[in-house]
Amino acid sequence: MHRLSLMRIALIAPPWLPVPPPAYGGTETVLDQLARGLSEAGHEVVLHTTGDSACPVPTAWVYEQSQAPRMGDAAVELRHLLHAYRRIDAEGADVVHDHTLVGPVRAAAEGRPNVLTTAHGPFDHELAAIYSEIATRVSIIAISRDQARSAGSTPIARVIHHGVDPGAYPVGQGDGGYVAFLGRMAPAKGVDLAIRAAREAGIPLLIAAKMREPAEVEYFETCVRPLLGGEVEYLGELERPAKLELLRRARALLNPLRWREPFGMVMVEALACGTPVVAFARGSAPEIIDDGRTGWLCADEPALVRALHRTDRLDRAACRRAVETRFSTRRMVQEHLELYQAVACRAGERGTAERTGSSERAEPDLDPVSSAGTRSVVAEGVITLAHRLPEADGHRTIDEVETFLGVAGDAVEQGAE
Repeated sequence: MHRLSLMRIALIAPPWLPVPPPAYGGTETVLDQLARGLSEAGHEVVLHTTGDSACPVPTAWVYEQSQAPRMGDAAVELRHLLHAYRRIDAEGADVVHDHTLVGPVRAAAEGRPNVLTTAHGPFDHELAAIYSEIATRVSIIAISRDQARSAGSTPIARVIHHGVDPGAYPVGQGDGGYVAFLGRMAPAKGVDLAIRAAREAGIPLLIAAKMREPAEVEYFETCVRPLLGGEVEYLGELERPAKLELLRRARALLNPLRWREPFGMVMVEALACGTPVVAFARGSAPEIIDDGRTGWLCADEPALVRALHRTDRLDRAACRRAVETRFSTRRMVQEHLELYQAVACRAGERGTAERTGSSERAEPDLDPVSSAGTRSVVAEGVITLAHRLPEADGHRTIDEVETFLGVAGDAVEQGAE
């Protein structure tokens, strides 16, 4: 790694799953690797997460248990973030890498120059509008070049592919006689497509997939269960040891996504086990798979079937080398540190200019009502939620939210009506 100054880094995870997750959870898996790597590089890291997280770095939390049953509840995320930013303000940080959605909006509203965020989802619909509004105040990391292209005019600070620790993935020989599907039980993941392709190719398929949400169960019952049987088996959601065994013994990972997935972490995990990937040539797949060497990139369903008959032509050693050279935790950490350093330097320069009054052109504060709605949107939709939160640590929650959002008292009262 290049020599960089040691920093104090605050990482904020969503409150929904522990870090690392026991089973499915791409964002939390990446956060675990990032936190470990930053700490091993000598930086002072605090991970703001939930109390059941086992990541071996210092942690801070308000929820003792991860909040998966309440996933998406804005009040839960707000309380989590209020606690995190209060701790960060008290303890200080050179950079804050916030992996939530509400937190970066808060940082933009307050004009915090040392906050950056990773866009883990696609730049579409509401997310595109949100990131567009905050991108001039909060540095945004994209996780693939394809995702960055889809951001349009929204400035992207850097593209950083996810990484894994190759040493944590045992290499297999693909001697299980089956192909594997690993992911989430959802139409976008293409479980039914995988079944049809494997069955047409006459190759056994083992499916491991998360299935907790009502929509996931409905898709399974309607589109997947009728296709099971024979040499197609659903194993449920696997914990890490069983997942790695599934991957290392598979002839290939079959990953027929229907959407432009920003980054396919499961593809990297398969490659780390020496297992090639068969996928559609969309989203991040062409950035991960070396077509004809570490996998096959397909245009349609018939091409998937043909590719499954040619997996023995692929180089399992090359699959592993791709992770060691291009998708390792070490590389991911180094690229984050380079960006962190730049963000911290800019924040320091801005702080110096504001203290000395020497800035030629001060950045304007966001208007509470008209500046693309950053503050007004939050004040309008979030202040009411604050009343649902319990008082914590002796502070009235509504007062904390006023500080959290940086909204004037009149705006708070208006938004709470």
